[in-house]
Amino acid sequence: MAAADICLSLRAICSGDSLGSLRIIMCIWSLSVYPADEQRVLFAETFGCCRFVYNWALNLKITAYKERKETLGNVYLTNLMKSELKAEHEWLSEVNSQSLQSALRNLDTAYINFFRNTKAVGFPRFKSRKDRQSFLCPQHCRVDFEKETITIPKAKDIPAVLHRNFKGTVKTVTVSMTPSGKYFASVLVDTAIQVLPPIRVQVDTALGIDLGIKSLAVCSDGRTFDNPKNLQKSLGRLKLLQKRLSRKQKGSSNRNKARIRVARLQEYIANSRKDNLHKITHALTHDSQVRTICMEDLNVKGMQRNHHLAQAVGDASFGMFLTLLEYKCSWYGVNLIKTGRFAPSSKTCGKCGHVYKGLKLSERSWTCPKCGTHHDRDFNAACNIKEFGLKALPTERGKVKPVDCPLVDDRPRILKSNGRKKQEKRGGIGFFEAAKSLVLR
Repeated sequence: MAAADICLSLRAICSGDSLGSLRIIMCIWSLSVYPADEQRVLFAETFGCCRFVYNWALNLKITAYKERKETLGNVYLTNLMKSELKAEHEWLSEVNSQSLQSALRNLDTAYINFFRNTKAVGFPRFKSRKDRQSFLCPQHCRVDFEKETITIPKAKDIPAVLHRNFKGTVKTVTVSMTPSGKYFASVLVDTAIQVLPPIRVQVDTALGIDLGIKSLAVCSDGRTFDNPKNLQKSLGRLKLLQKRLSRKQKGSSNRNKARIRVARLQEYIANSRKDNLHKITHALTHDSQVRTICMEDLNVKGMQRNHHLAQAVGDASFGMFLTLLEYKCSWYGVNLIKTGRFAPSSKTCGKCGHVYKGLKLSERSWTCPKCGTHHDRDFNAACNIKEFGLKALPTERGKVKPVDCPLVDDRPRILKSNGRKKQEKRGGIGFFEAAKSLVLR
């Protein structure tokens, strides 16, 4: 996916009228921006101020909870920042004050998410100047399609790539900078997209998909999507650049140049992976003969604990595949059904239903000992996933989990593959362990 392409992604779905209908109201448009030198300086100042305020508030939260067992709220920290922190550091007044308040709200949201589910969401971490930088502008933002510019507080007419128009009210703009030095703007738009009622699930228009490492996706209709293995292809070059980076003197200009080379290569790998996933999910959701997709609810986090397969599983990016497929199914009126992760899809004979418990992971094909049918492992799993999704088998231990789909806007019900444009959680730890590890750094 080209860096200048605009990528649309689903942000939120909220309830509508009393009949239970849904309305998609928030969408994000991400686009490339090319600020001038003065605007780059302003962005750098805002990045640094937001990062400073975030780390200051996080340190106060950790100290207050550790010493007095109390939690500091967002309102208290905001008032403290206005009354004391800005008086002590006058340079905080040079940037947009609402961006600083947004940084505190983001920290409060991260805290709430951590305490809601400590196993799925990690503890908030201190921000580093070497990572991705961003700040949020909640008001007074405007997008000019004629001039192809974006205007935010204290920065007017920022050049941007706008090759597609969007309809809706601009709510917020998040400006970010990647480690390689590229600037992006994510525009949150309030839309009025209507959604269609659920489509009836039919066997003839259903499709089962089995995800794997050798082939990224194998479908029950015979289609196979190869896994490009982007990381493996660039691993040699990445090792070389990382070795050169480690040998440079810390703080030198040459080390910064080497860091940018590594960041660009990692960005290239990530963009190549996203481009391939977008193309596959686009092809699946734009097939007019497929109105229901059955997928296995994979435990990607558990799969990555296998050190022999962790790198390959991460490179295949099963989690991102499922995320993209979910929101695209919601756009284009396709049902998405998730089957239980413990269902024996690979070990079940698709012809007689016998479960071959002795099947090993290295066996890519096997013969059913009961009926003698020879199976390709992946294709047989895709067919079984389809059957598990449409009707749970007695041997299945998991439960069928239909996703809240389908949801589409004013686009046609039946979509064709031709002439359509491409659209586009961490292990938990205890609070004291996380606080102790962060304070000691």
